[in-house]
Amino acid sequence: MADPRYPHPLIAREGWPFLGLTLGFAMIVEGSGGLSWSWPLWLAFVFCLQFFRDPGRTVGGDANSVLAPADGRIVAIEPVRDPWLQRDALKISVFMNVFNVHSNRSPVDGEVKQRWYHPGKFVNADLDKASTENERNALWIKTSAGQDVVCVQVAGLIARRILCYVDAGTRLARGDRYGFIRFGSRVDVYLSPQARVRVTIGDKVAAAVTVLAELA
Repeated sequence: MADPRYPHPLIAREGWPFLGLTLGFAMIVEGSGGLSWSWPLWLAFVFCLQFFRDPGRTVGGDANSVLAPADGRIVAIEPVRDPWLQRDALKISVFMNVFNVHSNRSPVDGEVKQRWYHPGKFVNADLDKASTENERNALWIKTSAGQDVVCVQVAGLIARRILCYVDAGTRLARGDRYGFIRFGSRVDVYLSPQARVRVTIGDKVAAAVTVLAELA
């Protein structure tokens, strides 16, 4: 189904200040010193342009699907202890590099029951210890069928800013845009151990499109 709830501007609103600054400085330096001096700033502008792109998506799956909350690569599928709800769970982790789209989207339809923010380190988000040591923001979402899903934004080695725009009481439809992480990071999804996984380690996934799992 199409996603009418976010008016995609092609460039994420989080990137407009960075684009304005890099473009402005590039133009000023080129005007005074020429391309030989300004090319690093033009390169920075192009990097920001690709990093903050935010294309519209056609939302996949159905009400029973758990969608990818971020673009990237699957780096973990494992049984763990959910540190947020203190339960046995299945964790699926998506690693985003600096070339992925960094908008974060709800993996399921449901209501946000609680939000937690935890300060921490900034180790490489590709490492599994990032899930427990890095700065992170977690959402507990309860689906209409009563399933508990926890979605965690995790900062990375370069990422220093987690943005989350929802809180307890917010109702989300799968694919709804709820946050953003700058610049390169990871998102962990904790599900019931009975969830049926639809991806494998190394798979490339697209936020709001790829089905990670089916709720049992």
